[in-house]
This record gives sequence, C-alpha cells and structure tokens, in this order.
Amino acid sequence: MTKIVLNFKTYRESTGREALRLAEICEDISQDYSVQMIVAPQAADIRALSQGVRIPVYAQHVDGVGYGGYTGHITAASLKAAGASGALINHSERRLKLADMEASLSACRDFGLKSIICTNNVATTRAAAALEPDYVAVEPPELIGSGIPVSKANPSVISDSVSAVKRIAPQVGVLCGAGITHGEDLKIALDLGSEGVLLASGIIKAKDQRLALEDLVTGAK
Repeated sequence: MTKIVLNFKTYRESTGREALRLAEICEDISQDYSVQMIVAPQAADIRALSQGVRIPVYAQHVDGVGYGGYTGHITAASLKAAGASGALINHSERRLKLADMEASLSACRDFGLKSIICTNNVATTRAAAALEPDYVAVEPPELIGSGIPVSKANPSVISDSVSAVKRIAPQVGVLCGAGITHGEDLKIALDLGSEGVLLASGIIKAKDQRLALEDLVTGAK
C-alpha cells in the first residue's frame, strides 16, 4: 500500500485545532482511496490527534535520551504515552549527528515506535540504512518547499537510494520527499522504486487541502 507521510511542520494551517481538522481529512483520504496516511504534527498536538483519528500519528523529532534531567528534550517515552506510533529522525530542519541519530533510533525501538530517518543524498541514505530504521526518506534540502519535485529534478537520487538501501538492508522501506505536490510526482516516485512520499507545504499551504490530497492520490493511479 502506498504510504503518504504528511509533515505538519509548524505552519499555522496545521497547528492546534487546524492540526486535528487536517488529520481528519487525511483519515478520510486513507479510507476513501486505500492509501496509508501518516501525520506528523508538533509534539503538543500528538495526544489530541492520536485520540481524534485512527491513522498513525508520528512525532517530528525524538531525542535519544531517557528519564531524567533533560529539560526541553522530547523522549520516546513521552511520545508513546501521548499516543504516537512513530517518529521522524534527522529531518533537514532538525539535523542530527550520526551518534545522536542512532540514539534516537534506539529510543524508538525501546518504546515500540516506528522510525523514519530522513536523508539528503545517496551517501547519507546508505549510512542511514545501515542503522536499519523502518524507513529512510530521501529529501534533497534545496528542493524542500520549492515546488520542484525531486522525482523530476533529480530522479537518480531516488532510484540510486532504493538500490543502495536494498543492498544493505532489504527490509528497510524507502520514501522520497521535497517538492512533492501532484499525483504525477507521486507516480514517478513510485515508479522509481519508493514505497511512498514524505511531503508538507504542497498540501498544508494549499487553498483546499482535501482537494490537494485527492489530486495527489488519484493522479498517481
């Protein structure tokens, strides 16, 4: 089943009540079009969304620390308790060092959270795959929010990343992101070997979010 991960970031259109409204739209799309929608809101909105919808709710970040004196950190324990079922790690807007990435991944495993490690090129994808997360998501940072899809601007980064991951850890899924907005973008990404996409502004900033998601999923058929 095609996976669509929608990163809510910190946009006004996906914060608080708007976050729940958008998550409900995503749930409708998931049911109506047989795709797996995953939403990644801000940490403060995770509990409300996990109680309000049945689709998976992921955190945008998780720290590799446990209980104790870690003021301001986001622990896997707190995410699990809030109802999250997974987390993004190493998004281009929240970069981590390799050791911190590994610690975050370990924390996710300790609490039964799924993991998506974000990468920016084939080399970092290869390194991330060696850590064996559930997914890697390839996003060249220069294309994020640009409206130019990676599937068109640099398709080889997807196909080469898929090849690299499958050689190292065949069980790890590959997603792609950056500039993904329309159904054609999703279709190309799937044709290049990815299992789905990680996207944000193209949907969240759309005048009609539901229509934008419908265009995405129906245009990829």
